[in-house]
Amino acid sequence: MSRQEGRIEKRIQVAVPLELSSSEDHASSESTVTENVCAHGTRVLTRRVRQPNERVMVSFLEGDVRTQGRVVYCQRLLDGRFGVGLQLQGVDVNFVSTVQRWSQNQT
Repeated sequence: MSRQEGRIEKRIQVAVPLELSSSEDHASSESTVTENVCAHGTRVLTRRVRQPNERVMVSFLEGDVRTQGRVVYCQRLLDGRFGVGLQLQGVDVNFVSTVQRWSQNQT
């Protein structure tokens, strides 16, 4: 039996504007963008370090989508920002189609 390597879900490379805030402190929100998106998660670029399993609120500025997320990983980037992998909760299956439409409208 062979072991499958890599991601199972296809990611869409798209910069979607959003606000990211701590579940405990909504006042400390940060405007940022996605780097890629899939049906269950996204990678965002942020100026703040995030801890694995930290709960955050994600508010996409287009499409009126707001959901809770869980930090899966936080990776320091060469430019001083962080790439944060988020598992999104409560996002329906049409989310990826909506993101694809957003990205087509931006070009």
